[in-house]
Amino acid sequence: MPIRGLSFRLVASKLRKAGFTESHQKGSHVKFVKRTERGVWTATVPKHSEIAIGTMKSILRQAGISEAEFDSL
Repeated sequence: MPIRGLSFRLVASKLRKAGFTESHQKGSHVKFVKRTERGVWTATVPKHSEIAIGTMKSILRQAGISEAEFDSL
């Protein structure tokens, strides 16, 4: 599945499957957090019906998840 044009609902679901939990929301942006042995990973996701490709790449980079890993969730 390409990372283009995904909804907040789908992205949030996949991040939860990867072990992230919702920390808080400010405006239309929701912060997800995952604590690991290597430290704390955070990813901020806009609550939009369609998330832009550049924003998706940034979310995956923040979360430390590859596109292939994200697809398999």
